[in-house]
Amino acid sequence: MSPLHRAPARERWSWAIYDFAATLFSMNMLSLYFAVWLVSDLHAPNTVVAIANGITAILVVLSLPVFGTLSDVSGRRKPWVTGFTLLCAAATVGLGIIGTTLVPRIGDSVLGGISDPAFRVGGTALTAIVLMFVVANYAHQGAVPFYNAMLSELAPPGERGRLSGLGAALAYIGSITGVLMISPFFNGSIPVVGPLSDHVIHTLRTLVPFTSSAGRVSTFAPTAIVFLLFSIPFLLFCRDHMPNPVKQGIPWRKAFEDVKHTVRETRRYPGTRRFILASLMYQDAMGTIIGFMALYAVVAMGFTKGSETTLFVVLTIPAVFGSWLWGRLTDTLSPKRTLTIVITSWIVLLVAMMFVTSQTAFWVVGGLIGFIYGGVTVAERPLLLTLVPEEESGRFFSLMILSARAAAVVGPFIWGLAVDGLSPVIGTHLAYRAAVGTVAAAMLAALYVLRGVPDRSGQVVLPAPTGTR
Repeated sequence: MSPLHRAPARERWSWAIYDFAATLFSMNMLSLYFAVWLVSDLHAPNTVVAIANGITAILVVLSLPVFGTLSDVSGRRKPWVTGFTLLCAAATVGLGIIGTTLVPRIGDSVLGGISDPAFRVGGTALTAIVLMFVVANYAHQGAVPFYNAMLSELAPPGERGRLSGLGAALAYIGSITGVLMISPFFNGSIPVVGPLSDHVIHTLRTLVPFTSSAGRVSTFAPTAIVFLLFSIPFLLFCRDHMPNPVKQGIPWRKAFEDVKHTVRETRRYPGTRRFILASLMYQDAMGTIIGFMALYAVVAMGFTKGSETTLFVVLTIPAVFGSWLWGRLTDTLSPKRTLTIVITSWIVLLVAMMFVTSQTAFWVVGGLIGFIYGGVTVAERPLLLTLVPEEESGRFFSLMILSARAAAVVGPFIWGLAVDGLSPVIGTHLAYRAAVGTVAAAMLAALYVLRGVPDRSGQVVLPAPTGTR
């Protein structure tokens, strides 16, 4: 199929629904349950979570550019998404099995558990937990660049913003759905709705294996099952439209050689290097503020502890509608202009967050942040496709994933330095507000770098001659 034509509606919707499934997974495993289970319930050191995420980041850095090159050569994206999806689901179930067989029942909401403050998970059990989490997290991240690269084969340039926006909107619905569907396995209740009947809970825990003990450990297996369930439309109906028909051996040597040229090759396509640098900065800012939003609400704004889940659900709802709007604007205004508007809005709202003093005002600012949050993902995918040839997009989307992994380390580190360094001097409340200022500064820097990225909406980028490498 020519990239100027659109794929059937069934295929486009199936692609977008995968965003729903992937975000449901990341919400439950990466944001809500795993780290708290390991550190709070099993009393592992915080550094263990950092080490697990660090190992994942290293694997991503070393492998995804190579896999992206192989994908570009073969013209195939779906096998990579499929393989990583199945591996992620299997490893997540494995984590649930390990958590219910190798460690004692301990932690919040666990049924028939023990109360032993002196217990510390370690040895074989801890090694197995970290290993399984690394595999699941790596596979989840591994599918992303190949999934994003498929966008160019599903819709013509003028419609990619809307399709990207549909995926982002469904992703935020997936976040909310993940909380609502999985929390009954944790504590027998649904946020906002309240507790379920004993009969319903018993039925759920009978149907889904490795959930009988309740607690956070019982969320892993159902998360894997639901993630895989909502991935089925993609697995069944999406396909590669422009595979390389020539059968050839896997060019591993060439792939490894191309990895060291990937950053240098961004010079062949003006604006690409600037865009990826800007992406690092705004992803750094977004990841940091979202990661610390709940803590900021409790410490700086006086919210009650334990209200994080409800806060997340409520503030995610505007993101669903915002993603749809940003998708329309991306096609109408261009991806570059839309992304510029989104980042400018981020700066304004972060500054506002620094100065609001009432919880009501915080809800307003948080809701507006939720509304613009999806705009970045919606606009950046089509923007990259205006800068590089579609047949080489796999490696460049992989490079964007690397920048996001770097951001995941840098942003929280700067936030921590700001809070820990300033708290003794100006107090905890003001230190947290100053930390928000560092995030706003990162967004401002991203906006400055983004200004130099050319706006090539509607143009087709041809591969540069081989000799220019």
